[in-house]
Amino acid sequence: MGSVHGGLLLVYAVIAIAALIILIARFKVYPFLVLIVVSLLLGLAAGMPMDTIVKAFETGNGGTLGHIAVVVGLGTMLGKMMAESGGAERIATTLIRWFGERNIHWAMLFVAVIVGLPVFFEVGFVLLIPIAFNVAKRTGKSLLLIGLPMVAGLSVVHGLIPPHPAALLAVQAYGADVGKTIAYGLIVGVPTALVAGPLFALLIYRTVKLPEVNPLAEQFVERGDDAARRELPGFGITVLTVLLPVLLMLLGSWANLFFAPKSLPNDLLHFVGNSDVALLIAVFFSFWSFGVRGGFSREQIQKFCGECLAPIAGITLIVGAGGGFGGVLRESGISQQIVAVATQAHLSPLLFGWFVAALIRLATGSATVAMTTACGIVAPIAAAGAVHVRPELLVLATGSGSLIFSHVNDGGFWLIKEYFGMTVGQTFKTWSLCETIISVLGLALTFVAAAVL
Repeated sequence: MGSVHGGLLLVYAVIAIAALIILIARFKVYPFLVLIVVSLLLGLAAGMPMDTIVKAFETGNGGTLGHIAVVVGLGTMLGKMMAESGGAERIATTLIRWFGERNIHWAMLFVAVIVGLPVFFEVGFVLLIPIAFNVAKRTGKSLLLIGLPMVAGLSVVHGLIPPHPAALLAVQAYGADVGKTIAYGLIVGVPTALVAGPLFALLIYRTVKLPEVNPLAEQFVERGDDAARRELPGFGITVLTVLLPVLLMLLGSWANLFFAPKSLPNDLLHFVGNSDVALLIAVFFSFWSFGVRGGFSREQIQKFCGECLAPIAGITLIVGAGGGFGGVLRESGISQQIVAVATQAHLSPLLFGWFVAALIRLATGSATVAMTTACGIVAPIAAAGAVHVRPELLVLATGSGSLIFSHVNDGGFWLIKEYFGMTVGQTFKTWSLCETIISVLGLALTFVAAAVL
């Protein structure tokens, strides 16, 4: 515990978060470095003993990465196998056939929810954007009409639905049940995604004119024609492979319904339903379903696995540093101070979880960092709180908060701006607004769920 007390600690915390925003957004300093420096300075300002500051940061960092690094790595491999085998394209063509060109914006939302489950937002986006370009070209519709429902679907599963890494982290932090969180997440997430995706896209796409020529789209559309000459994997096996980790996790959380607790079959189901193990099994299954069946050699499959990890190194480090910042907040006594203020304010834990995650999201730009850090701050309050809420709903409230208003410090903001060929202003009008609708509506529906359940 630091030697600084009370209100002053909170002032330092606010200054630290403001410094994060300014350094990342205004001065474009790399978030990983900013998080480390600000964490160390915050520890010094709060009067923590010098030898414990770094330790607190490392513990928070390691605690976060211990779980998330495995999930991100495996999820990315699964996504890469789906992209290389043409599984993503198979899903696209099948959905155009089923939904018809007129309802393609609903289809894109549907795809994003399926594909987004095992992978990070950025990974899901990179996987699906070739589908969006191809669909936009085939149907002659605005890329916004196709793309916004897609990013809305990805964003909702990112924040609300396990086995997405961010949501799983919150499930662990709050001691929630994975199966119930998936169920509640779908109840809250699906209507939220429908409003923020297809309905919002139908309203906005006429007012935002995209450039005629999109150089990024050109390369993906041409590649799409080459891919058509290759035998694509079947729709059934593609969907089975992508949903396998979800099914295994659900089985794990229902293990007690099937077998007596502590019996061998029950332990086995729990083991297989662990997110790390479920994703590992799905990755090995994809080596067969997308790899061997698709005619790829062992060397090619190995190469895909190695290639896909480089782009996620950065986000993994930043997420870990976010956890380190959370560690310093806890060890310096700031978290306890926030707990005290929140308890006095008698804020509903759901609203508090949303609010803290929203602040950190605005500060760091990363929904995952926002969720990770907020859980560290909110979990002790929820545990000590007079008001009892279901931990599953706390996951949803925190997740909704972590998605608010994406702006210039968010990697996703720039990804979407560049791929859609928009200006910064257009990106605010479309993507940032879409995220805010998800955040506010997600919180509102979580409150409805809390009242009903």
